[in-house]
Amino acid sequence: MATKGLTVLRLLAPLVLGLLFVISAVQAEVEQNCRFVPVKTEREACYQRQEAALAEKRKQAVARDAAMTSSSPEQMSADDAALRSTLRSICRGC
Repeated sequence: MATKGLTVLRLLAPLVLGLLFVISAVQAEVEQNCRFVPVKTEREACYQRQEAALAEKRKQAVARDAAMTSSSPEQMSADDAALRSTLRSICRGC
């Protein structure tokens, strides 16, 4: 039984490593494509587009974090009450 799991692991490990390599290569290509633009004005425009995209991603990440942490005390107490009632129903004789 243990040898079967080991065989599966030996088959999947190169596949996973290859997939990670391809993904990192594609990501590096996307990030560095502006370097190789020969015309200066186009290269600068490419850098500006990348900066704008990065700024948008950062805004979205900040907004997502703010949405997750901006629970009001009333909402938190309601969540606590729901959790307490759920826990009580699980362990009736404890």
